[in-house]
Amino acid sequence: MPHQPGDGCPPPPLVVRCQGQDLDGLLNKEWLLANRIGAYASSTVIGCNTRRYHGLLIATANPPVGRVMTLSTVMEQVELDGGVYELSANEFPDAFAPRGWEHLVEFVNDAAPRFVYRLGPAELTKEIMLADTANALVIRYTLRGASAKLRLTPLAAMRDYHGLRKANEPHQMIFQQRHGGLILQDRLHGQCDLHIVVADGLFQPAPLWWYRFLYRQDLSRGQDGFEDLYCPGSFLCELADGQSRQLTACLNQPTAVDFDTAVARRRERAAELADSVGPTTDLATRRLAMASDAFIVQRSFPNAPPSTTILAGYHWFADWGRDAFIALPGLLLETARFESARQVFRTFASAMSEGMIPNRFDDYSSSAHYNSIDASLWFIIAAERYVQATGDMKFWQGVLMPAANAILTAYHVGTRFDIRADADSLLTGGSRKTQLTWMDAALGDEVVTPRQGKAVEVNALWHSAHQIMARRCAGNNDRMALHYAHLAELIGPAMVRAFWNDSARCLYDCITDGRADASIRPNQILAVSLPYSALSATQQAAVVATVSDHLLTPMGLRTLSPFDGRYRRRYGGSWESRDRAYHQGTVWAWLIGPFIEAYLKVNDGSFPALAQATRWLEAFDAHLGEAALGFINEIFDGDPPHEPRGCVAQAWSVAEVLRAKRLIARAAAERKA
Repeated sequence: MPHQPGDGCPPPPLVVRCQGQDLDGLLNKEWLLANRIGAYASSTVIGCNTRRYHGLLIATANPPVGRVMTLSTVMEQVELDGGVYELSANEFPDAFAPRGWEHLVEFVNDAAPRFVYRLGPAELTKEIMLADTANALVIRYTLRGASAKLRLTPLAAMRDYHGLRKANEPHQMIFQQRHGGLILQDRLHGQCDLHIVVADGLFQPAPLWWYRFLYRQDLSRGQDGFEDLYCPGSFLCELADGQSRQLTACLNQPTAVDFDTAVARRRERAAELADSVGPTTDLATRRLAMASDAFIVQRSFPNAPPSTTILAGYHWFADWGRDAFIALPGLLLETARFESARQVFRTFASAMSEGMIPNRFDDYSSSAHYNSIDASLWFIIAAERYVQATGDMKFWQGVLMPAANAILTAYHVGTRFDIRADADSLLTGGSRKTQLTWMDAALGDEVVTPRQGKAVEVNALWHSAHQIMARRCAGNNDRMALHYAHLAELIGPAMVRAFWNDSARCLYDCITDGRADASIRPNQILAVSLPYSALSATQQAAVVATVSDHLLTPMGLRTLSPFDGRYRRRYGGSWESRDRAYHQGTVWAWLIGPFIEAYLKVNDGSFPALAQATRWLEAFDAHLGEAALGFINEIFDGDPPHEPRGCVAQAWSVAEVLRAKRLIARAAAERKA
C-alpha cells in the first residue's frame, strides 16, 4: 500500500467560535481525548457535561476496561481587578450555573483541547492533557494581560462510569490532605483513590455535596439524567501575567506528567498519522487518520504481557471482535501500522475457543464472550486485507492461516449456538432467543431483529473465507487449498440458489426454517463488496441498485427500507424505543464502506463512478466538525436531516469512511496511470 512522504504537520485543529452562538448548538458539540490504555476525558465545547460519560478523568482500573468516573469537573473562578469571573458551566433543573461560556471566546480541538476566555483586559487559556499510558490528567491554566487569583474546585463522582452518583445512597466519601494536595476515595465502593494536586496552590478544605447536575443527553435517551457530586474544597493560587498553573489528577498513585512533552508527543503522532495517507490527500481523510488513534489501545492480561486491541466506540463500548476486524483495515492498514495490526490479531486469536474468537471482552475483566456468528469470519476477511496490504506471508502462515483453519473447521463440524454448515453447505446458527449477527438488539428475551438460520452477510463472509483459504494456501499447503476450493465451489452456487430474489432483483436477508425473509436490508451489500462474490456481474449490479434506491443516505445505509411497515424514522426516547429502532431503519455510518466498494466494483472504477462516490462521502467531511469534533457517530436517524445518534465516536464508522476514501483515491490513481 503506497504512502507518500508528508510535511510532518497535522491538519489545522478544528475551532469552534463561541461568542454569540446558540447555546443548544454548543452543547451538541463534544470533544474527546483518549490515551493508549483506554482512559479518556470528554465534555462539550463549553465544558458543560451533558452525559454521565462526560468527565475530566475517566480512568481504567483494568486497561482498557474497569472504567471509573473519577474527576467529573472543576469549577473555575478568577478574581481580577476587583471582579470575579466564573469560567465553568453546569446545567441544573431549570438553570445553568455558572454561565462560563459567556466569557468563552473559542474552543480549539488541538492535541491538547484548549478553551480561550476573555476576562476584561486579560485572556485565560485552559488546556487539557492525558498521560499517554497512565491514568493521569493535567489541566494547565495560563493568564496573559493581567495578574489574578485562580480558585479551582474539583467535583468528583468516584463511580463506575455507567452509573450515577447519588448523595443519598450508601457511600463513605472522604479525603485526606497529603503532599500539598489531597487524596479522595469512597471507602464503601472499591479501592480507587483520586490524587489531586495544584502546583503552588493552597488547599482550603470545605467538604460538601453539589446536587442535581442535569445530563440532557441521558434524559433524551430515556435514562436517569441527574447526579450529585462531591466537593472536598478548593485550591487557591496566584497567577501573574504570562504565568501558568497546573492541576494534576491521577488514579491510585501520584504520576508526574510533563505537559509540554506529552503535547509534543501527541502532536508528533497526529502528524505521522496524517502523513500516513499522503500529504496531498484531502483534509477530511487526514483528520480521519488522526482520529483512528483514539481506538487503538493496550489490553492487559493477568498472566501475559499487554497487547494491542481496538475499542469499538466512545463513550461506552470496549473491544468487540466484530467491530475490531471490520475496523482494523481502515484504522491500522490504511495508516500503515502493521505491527499494531499483528498484535490485534494475536490478542483475539489467543482467546479463541471452540473455533470462535471473542464477540467481546468483558467490561470488568479479561474474560471473553462468544455470542457472535460473524466475528470469527470477519477475522479472516481482515487477515486477507492484511496480507494484501503487506505481502506478509510469514505472519499468514504462522498466525492467521492456523486461526482461520481452526475457525472454518469448527464451523463445519459445529460449535456454540448451533453454528454449523448445513446439508447445502451454507452456514446456519442461532435460535429465536439468540442474536448472533451484527443486528443484535434485544429486549430481555425478545430479539428485535430475529435472523436465526442462514443470514445473507454471514454466508457471503463464509463463501469469501473459503475462497481466501483456497488462494492463500496454494503453493504452501496444496492439500488444504484444494479442500477449501472444493467447499467454496459448493457454497457459492448454494448461496445464489438460496438467496437470490429474482422478482425484487436483490437478495433475501435471511432464511429461517426454509422461509426466506424478503426485507430489504443493507446486509446484502456484503455479497458484492467482499473479496469474492458468488453473484454474477448482473446480479451484483442489481443488488447495488436496490440498496442505493432504498437504503442510501448521506450518512450511510439505512437498516431497513423506508417502504417497509416496520421502518423507524427516528432513533431516540426510551431504551426500548431506541432498541426497536436500532436496526429497523436507523442509518449506520460503517455501511458506507461496503457500499462504496461494491459501487466501484460494479462500475469498474470509472471516472464518473469515482466522482459520484466522492460526492456521497462529502457529508462526512462536514460531520467531522458537527458532533464529536474530528470523529464520526455510530448511527444517524433514518429520515432527514439524519441527526447523529448513539456513540459519538465509533471505530468502524471512522475506519470505513477512511477506507472508502482511500479506495477512491487508489482507484483514481490507477485510472490516471
